[in-house]
Amino acid sequence: PPMEGEEYESLPSGASLGTHMMAGAVAGIMEHTFMYPVDSVKTRMQSLQPDPKAQYRSVYEALKKIVLTEGFWRPLRGINVTMLGAGPAHAMYFACYEKMKKSLSDTIQHGGNSHLANGIAGSVATLLHDAVMNPAEVVKQRMQMFNSPYKSVLACIRTVQKTEGFGAFYRSYTTQLTMNVPFQAIHFITYEFMQEQINPHREYNPRSHIVSGAIAGAVAAAATTPLDVCKTLLNTQENVALSSVNISGHLSGMVNAFKTVYQLGGISGYFRGVQARVIYQMPSTAIAWSVYEFFKYFLTKHKLEKRT
Repeated sequence: PPMEGEEYESLPSGASLGTHMMAGAVAGIMEHTFMYPVDSVKTRMQSLQPDPKAQYRSVYEALKKIVLTEGFWRPLRGINVTMLGAGPAHAMYFACYEKMKKSLSDTIQHGGNSHLANGIAGSVATLLHDAVMNPAEVVKQRMQMFNSPYKSVLACIRTVQKTEGFGAFYRSYTTQLTMNVPFQAIHFITYEFMQEQINPHREYNPRSHIVSGAIAGAVAAAATTPLDVCKTLLNTQENVALSSVNISGHLSGMVNAFKTVYQLGGISGYFRGVQARVIYQMPSTAIAWSVYEFFKYFLTKHKLEKRT
């Protein structure tokens, strides 16, 4: 429960575990679904040997071309598996972050805001989040690719399981962590830093959550784009690209992915789709934080009102 004497309009410092999980689940689903078409474009723009019909110069051009040539609903292909994974993944993610942030801040800075605590808490929360989201990411990205051979999410799961084994769903897990741990550390540190600057009293202030979330997402996304390109290659196992550098079978491992991206695209290959990634992440993290902070505030306020 909120501390006695805590300002009624301030963000609750003692929200329950259930509140963090509920707020996190809603925030995760909204974040991933609202920006899903741009995520589809990002996956295609990170393709290292794209089909001539799937080469795009900008996010807008890509969306327009996909809708006109492949149908109105094509950019949403695979959204159902993302929604299924995003709820539980973000529930655990935010609950773990809040719990660890509080414990570590109490230890490191006697209850004050510690950037080190924020970074560590964000990194540990990512381990749980990615364990749930990684299989969903594999299926989602295969569904998003141009000329994807899979008719449905279930067909994709069955085919991958049958031809590549269960391990295929976690082939990019270490890469995902290698990308997401620094991403989330940068993301949380930047968000908490921005909150210190524009919302020092930590009141419920939607505008501050949106601005802080957007800036945190943009900074973290740009910094970790090379790792995201490698993750996409491991998830999609892009046949044309792999065969052009004489790789038979399946590509696995972060080091192999880094080498292959360099062979195919040089230094610039690591930044394929950076524009789409930043455009996707800015509103995504703004939505996630504003929805999360709203539900955390709303649910705790509701509980407080019931008690009084």
